[in-house]
Order: sequence, then C-alpha cells, then structure tokens
Amino acid sequence: AQNGFTGSKNYYIKVAPTQGFILEHRSTIGHLVKGYITGIGLDYVKPTYGNKKWHKENNMPEVGLSFNFIDFANPKQLGYCLGLSPFIDIPLNKLQKRSRLYMRITWGASYLTKHFDINSNHKNIAIGSGLNTYVQWKWFWHVNLNKQLRLEPGFSFAHASNGRAAVPNLGLNVVSLNLGLTFKLKNEVVENVKLDTTEVWGTKHEILIWDAVGFNEHEPPNGPKYIANTFGVNYYYNRSNKHKFGFGFDVSYDTQNEYHLETSGNPSNGWTDLLQLGPKLCYAYNIGRVSLPIEMGYYAISKPKEDGPIFHRIGIRYFCENGIMFNFTLKSHWAVASHFDYGIGYRFKLKKKQVNEN
Repeated sequence: AQNGFTGSKNYYIKVAPTQGFILEHRSTIGHLVKGYITGIGLDYVKPTYGNKKWHKENNMPEVGLSFNFIDFANPKQLGYCLGLSPFIDIPLNKLQKRSRLYMRITWGASYLTKHFDINSNHKNIAIGSGLNTYVQWKWFWHVNLNKQLRLEPGFSFAHASNGRAAVPNLGLNVVSLNLGLTFKLKNEVVENVKLDTTEVWGTKHEILIWDAVGFNEHEPPNGPKYIANTFGVNYYYNRSNKHKFGFGFDVSYDTQNEYHLETSGNPSNGWTDLLQLGPKLCYAYNIGRVSLPIEMGYYAISKPKEDGPIFHRIGIRYFCENGIMFNFTLKSHWAVASHFDYGIGYRFKLKKKQVNEN
C-alpha cells in the first residue's frame, strides 16, 4: 500500500416505498395470493471512493445495509416479511452523469411472521419456517436532484425461502416497482488515504478445494432431518479480476438418498449407494475478496434418480489473504432447493501472473 490519496467519505440514508405482486411460480400457491403487495425499504448507503482496486473495477459502487418490510396482502396465511441484508450497488456504465443505471445484489436474512403450521396455517405451503434467507436483485436509476438529494426509480425481484431446511419450501417471489429518495448526511474529505494495491487474485490459474455440510428435510412437514456433505474441486481461469471461468467435480453424500432409494423400491446396500459424483462447469463474479459462484453439473454416478441428473449451485464465497475460503451456497436441482452448503476451503495459486482489471 502507499499514501497520497485524497478521498471523500459520503454517507446516505435512503427511503424507498415499493408496490408489486407475488410471482406465482407454482400454480399450487395461487390460493395464497390475495392482492398487490406493498412495502418499504430503509437503506444505509456508503459510496466507495477508489482506494481499492475492486472499487474502480466495478465503476465505483456503493455498499450498505438494507432493511425491508413487505406486506403480502394476506395477513392470516402469509403475514409480513422483515428482511435485513448487506448489499452492493454496481453502476452498469463507467460514465458518470446526472442519470445513471445501477444494479443491486443483496443476500441476507428475513423473518416471516406467518409460516406453515399443521394446526393453524396448513394452507401456507410456500414457507416452512420463520427464519429464511432474503435475496434481492434490483435495477434502478440515480437521478441527482441537487447536491443533497437523489431520486431512485426502479424495479426489483426478491425471494425468501429456507433452502429446504424445513418443508414446505416453495418460497415466495416478489416483483415490485420502487421509488427511492436518498439524503446525503455527511461529506467528509479525507487526506493521505492509504491506497490498497494488494492483488486479490494475482494469478491466471487456480485450484479451489473445499468441503461443506448441509441439512434438509423431506416431505411431509415435521419429518426426519437429513445431513449432506459435499467435497468439491474447482479449477478456475481468471479472465480478469472480476470474472473467472472453470470446471470441476463434486462428490456428495446425502443421507436423504437412503429415503429416496427405499421409496423407489431399490434400497441401498451401504453408504456407497448414497454417494453422487458429477463434473460441473463453473463461473464466478468477483467483488474484491467476495466471489459469487454459479455452477452447473451432471451426476455421472448416482444410484438415486428422484432429483434428476442435473444439479446447480449459487451463493457467496469469501477468500482470505492466506488462501482460506469460507462458503455459503445453495445447492439445487433446477428450481428445487436441496440444501444450503456451509463450508471451508483453500485456494491454490498455480501461476503467479497478474490478471487484467476489467
């Protein structure tokens, strides 16, 4: 790192009323939709100011913490959603002007006041637990009104579910229009800021080895809990600091497969029958040390057939400077969640050749 950078530490508060609808991704949840949803978002926003490489690589994004309240227009069966999540707002063009398009990526936690209960709420087949994840993608414009105020019209897609930790778990998807008003609270000029010139990725080629554990439940609700373990090996080619592409394989051991085999009339003869092995294609979008993976694989070896031959993984990974990686991802079979993966891994640098910034 080196000195000499002069930056501005701005802080904002954003208020964003929303209105939209529940997206009926399954016809079986139609009875839960009673009307248009309303809500409000309250954000604490902190712009980046260029003292790290990933700031400039992502067109000087903004980061912060968002609280979201959603009224599902069905207080008896769906109730309300309270979501809290960190976010990053990425400008989709490099040119700074009065009106600018942004994309928000959010992943956090939510509490839904109503969920499935066999006695009091058996018709809520969308949400099986009070605590859920909260994911949001948002596209909106910054329209600067003056030096202190900013208007932010846009639209968003939000999803809440528990990753099949409890069933039912069809999840709730919300599409909404948003109209935000942002207030600048502070504009502090900072002298002699340390420029962080540390190379986060630093190689064209790498190997990631990781292991993760997950928990899930099978129908009917309140049934037995199952445990799954996945060992993965990924090769990545770092096209740039932001994008990497690769391939790999997963070896999964899921005790729920014993149930699948038993009910299909082909019971297992031992623990090896519960193993699944599959090659996969990998992509990740990097934001500094945070990586957002997308993986798609095929079960080359799998005695259970219920979930089909294709598996997927999305989520978030954080890479420490010493190579250790922390993993929180969702494994699914197309749109059907299997479980969350909680794990740890290690990144091996194969060739110390710096990658491009773009």
